[in-house]
Amino acid sequence: MAALPVDRSPDSTLAFLRAGYRFIGERCDRYGSDAFQTRILLTPTICLRGRSAAALFYDPERFQRRNAMPLRVQRTLTGRGGVQGLDGPAHADRKAMFMSIMTPDNIRRLGQLFDDEWRTRIAAWEAAGPVRLYDETGRLLTRVVCAWAGVPLSTSQVDSRTVELHAMIEGPAVAGPRHWRGLLARRRAERWIGDLIERARVGTHQAPPGSALQVIAEHRDAQGSLLPRRIAAVELLNVLRPVVAVDRYVTFAALALHDHPAWRQRVRDSDEATGQFVQEVRRYYPFFPSAAARVRRSFDWEGHHFPRGRRVLLDLYGTNHHPTLWPEPELFRPERFAGRRVDPFELIPQGGGDFFTGHRCAGEWITIDLMKRAVTNLTSAMAYDVPPQDLTLDLRQMPCLPPSGMTLTAVRRTN
Repeated sequence: MAALPVDRSPDSTLAFLRAGYRFIGERCDRYGSDAFQTRILLTPTICLRGRSAAALFYDPERFQRRNAMPLRVQRTLTGRGGVQGLDGPAHADRKAMFMSIMTPDNIRRLGQLFDDEWRTRIAAWEAAGPVRLYDETGRLLTRVVCAWAGVPLSTSQVDSRTVELHAMIEGPAVAGPRHWRGLLARRRAERWIGDLIERARVGTHQAPPGSALQVIAEHRDAQGSLLPRRIAAVELLNVLRPVVAVDRYVTFAALALHDHPAWRQRVRDSDEATGQFVQEVRRYYPFFPSAAARVRRSFDWEGHHFPRGRRVLLDLYGTNHHPTLWPEPELFRPERFAGRRVDPFELIPQGGGDFFTGHRCAGEWITIDLMKRAVTNLTSAMAYDVPPQDLTLDLRQMPCLPPSGMTLTAVRRTN
């Protein structure tokens, strides 16, 4: 039995925070292995990358999500008790609840709301002078997803709720004030949505039929019980927050159009090219760095031993940049997706495996649809200039974003 390579540091938490998205991949390259052992937050951890590692990681017979995610992530990003930390029948029941919302009609309706709001905002952007695309898209998506999900949101609340949702997204991988802001934002948001769940249940707020609010407020588990108020709030936020997080992908798409201007005409001319471009944005740019699980029962894989209870991290970013899967992975080449059928364990920015039975993000179809619409709007509905600014991506920063937030000037409507 071959021993896994062991990282030299007695604890790699600080190294992980310093290296960011490249932490696992750099060490895999150093050790000549797509698996190694280390300690993170003083916990023994096996780190993996690659397609075969992803297929292993999403095997529910070998891994579980219970107690896998660090508490700091649960207390900011995902919420405690949400679908991400469930296994077995409980996970299947909760995931089915989410997938019942992800119908083609619902996805189209959200996309149309997004398009309508974007077209409306162009006039304001024309008059505003410099526009920070990340900020504008975040507020736009907050308005749109709340309207779509049946969550009432006044104009005066848009900024504060967007700030809260962003704080939850940014809180897990930082220390100090930014992490504290994430904790506070999580408490405020769960209280806000919890109150709404209660009002929907007692009838003082009418949830739109088929909306995420109605589905989650009225969902009953296998025992016939409603979700506890706090858990229902966590799960409704697990609809709102990931949609707002698409603002990062929209920013990356605009950055890619700026860096690779030949693709502007290609995506204008072809829906197929738009799909290739969006997939390459999702592969190339950093989103979630990794996913966590625990070994359900001891087993051996490729000559390595995985003891029961061991925490395992799958490198999402590193798998999307693995040279055996993606030749010249550090080059932005949307044409790599031409005629390519990608299996569920190759392109995994939002997790791998099956949507309906596994832990792949339920909202991935929404992400792709919104990105396609954003690319179309950026190239066909408006024109703009990109002034000199800092557009570098620091992969040590998690989550990552250009410091300027992609500033646009001279925005004007084109159709």
